[in-house]
Amino acid sequence: MLGGGPAGLYFSILLAKARPHDEIVVFERNRPDDTFGFGVVFSDETLGNLGDADAESYAAIRERMAYWDAIDVHLWAPEARTMRSRGHGFCGLGRQALLDLLQARALSLGVTIRFEEEVVDVEALRAQCDLLVAADGINSATRARYEDAFAPRMEHGSARYVWLGTPRTFEAFTFSFREDAAGVWQVHAYSFDDRTSTFIVECDDETFAASGLAEDDEVATIAHCEKLFAEELAGAPLVANRSRWLRFRTLHCERWHHDNVVLLGDAAHTAHFSVGSGTKMAMEDAIDLAAAITAQGDAPTIDVPRALATYEETRRPMISRVQRSAEQSQRFFEETKRHLRQPPEVFNFALLTRSNRITHENLRLRDAPYVESVDRWFAERSGVPAGPDAAPPPMFTPFTLRGLTLPNRVVVSPMCQYSAVDGVPNDWHLVHLGSRALGGAGLVIAEMTDVCAEGRISPGCTGLWSDAQEAAWRRIVEFVHEQAGGKIGMQIAHAGRKGATKRPWEGSDDEPLDEGAWPLIGPSPIAWAERNQVPREMTRADMVSVRDAFVASARRAARCGFDLLEVHAAHGYLLSSFLTPLSNQRGDEYGGSLENRARFPLEVVEAVRAVWDGPLSVRISATDWVPGGFDVEDAVVLAGWLKERGVDLLDVSAGQTSTEAKPVYGRAFQSPFAERIRVEVGVPTLSVGNIWDHDRVNTLLLSGRADLVALARAHLADPYFTAHAAASLGVPARWSPQYRAAASIAGKMFGPE
Repeated sequence: MLGGGPAGLYFSILLAKARPHDEIVVFERNRPDDTFGFGVVFSDETLGNLGDADAESYAAIRERMAYWDAIDVHLWAPEARTMRSRGHGFCGLGRQALLDLLQARALSLGVTIRFEEEVVDVEALRAQCDLLVAADGINSATRARYEDAFAPRMEHGSARYVWLGTPRTFEAFTFSFREDAAGVWQVHAYSFDDRTSTFIVECDDETFAASGLAEDDEVATIAHCEKLFAEELAGAPLVANRSRWLRFRTLHCERWHHDNVVLLGDAAHTAHFSVGSGTKMAMEDAIDLAAAITAQGDAPTIDVPRALATYEETRRPMISRVQRSAEQSQRFFEETKRHLRQPPEVFNFALLTRSNRITHENLRLRDAPYVESVDRWFAERSGVPAGPDAAPPPMFTPFTLRGLTLPNRVVVSPMCQYSAVDGVPNDWHLVHLGSRALGGAGLVIAEMTDVCAEGRISPGCTGLWSDAQEAAWRRIVEFVHEQAGGKIGMQIAHAGRKGATKRPWEGSDDEPLDEGAWPLIGPSPIAWAERNQVPREMTRADMVSVRDAFVASARRAARCGFDLLEVHAAHGYLLSSFLTPLSNQRGDEYGGSLENRARFPLEVVEAVRAVWDGPLSVRISATDWVPGGFDVEDAVVLAGWLKERGVDLLDVSAGQTSTEAKPVYGRAFQSPFAERIRVEVGVPTLSVGNIWDHDRVNTLLLSGRADLVALARAHLADPYFTAHAAASLGVPARWSPQYRAAASIAGKMFGPE
């Protein structure tokens, strides 16, 4: 075992228990009482795992730990405020105390620990043992020795942090946020015994640079932080322990084992400290590695390659989930300055749910009074008067856009059905949209509907350029209004270079038509993919024609009675293809800079706004997911320009603009883009993407990531999603007269137990 930290010692303990006849040697280059940092954190779940793995060391940990179940968030501007939530279940323990008890436990089981001994020749040692476990930290010499096999990748955070301690205890895990002339500073503090606490100070690069502090000047750092956080410290000093200002490093390795060598803990992976302790992850690694080995029984020899493969196969999915959550959490703290623009209630809820592991319902289980208080605040802010009954969850509060009031914040996302004939919607579209309007959603948005025949994706796409199409759409709108009592929006678009393809079930994605294809246009003669048709580069006359087609469709949408109009400028379709430099390589005033690339899409939006009096939305792809392409910084600028032109809502999606895209998927993975635009630009946003339950909808709304939430596939699976969610949450649902008898049974089928 290389490394006598918690991971190495704990694995040695577990293996020595299960295989007492094995010779286990730990090499540790430091002395027994050398340690860096202060305390470590374990969750209730981790404590349970440690108790199951080794009751004796668990009992020693429980005896010495500090326990709390509350999180306090202190905000100091514009006025001092503390918000507390309970039910979180954590414990803190001094790192040296943990090492002491693990060392004693390992020695009692016959493990040899060789302190102050550094292994120089890893290869020679590997040849002498059956298994070499590298728990030698993030700067692992073992990982470096076999770098080609492990293929590590290191990502550096954009914030600075310093690890300090203080002889002062805190009642709860404490976050505190302060601002001085340099910028915004934040503290993560927690007690790890009855006398001492960890005190991590963090700030962004801009703040650190303005402060004048040096990375390794402990004296100046302590003086600065003691003055800044004097109230939090209550007269207690700060203590350093090789405390330098660092950037957090997130480590990924393609493999964790090579021959008879395996990486453990920080040598294999790291996750930002804001989601818990790296020590916790490392000790749980040790549990799974020991289990993979001992599963083979107590035979004198083991199949090492099989055991290591089993360990990695078992453990890697969990680590991947933790790292994804940690990246979300890390990003929140790196962008604190923006989040602090939100109301305190929103900021606090966003902080608690930042990692996507805690949600609205999960918080309700932990601390129902806290969730009730923020639900009530959100409802009152939405115009729902306070009453004696519980406040409605955020998704069931109204929202108003330019005179249009939606009864709730659930939106049926536009979903192409590829079932029209000559662009005319038919009974399929009536049933598809009508049933979802009957299901109670606040707004149903019709599928991408094209402004001209040459603007379709496929021959089955709907259009709004003819009288027949207009009449068919009017029939659908009237049904939604009269029979479902709902609101319906129209999305108008032009497919551009992604047109003239087969329906999805007739071929693979974006497969071009075998016959009957129409000519395509685009900002530049660049095909969507190698097999697709090369579009003709648009002339100014083409732009005028397309602009006028959008205007004509907008006028028809108004005559149909649609409640909201959306211009589609996302997903690589015509307007979107102007925005990204990946498909717009023009040399005139419509190409080059972002201002030039946005010129034509903005012209279209401005022309549509001139003829459309109701709420106007624009759908954008906030990033291409391609280096050098359109990114979220561009999206924020574009959103500002759209707001200036009278756009009321930004429907924020991402990607689908290039075949080279490498999206980062996850639950509600596009919501951070919507949140950033909403806060920085001050325009309402609609979030969409990988959202399928009411819990996530409420979480997104209350954390300030969006004003409305759209669901696509969830509504395909359940047209009555909103009504069923209402039953589940105990909220009255809107039922048509013909279906009101369903209200009582829905409560029994979907209501809370």
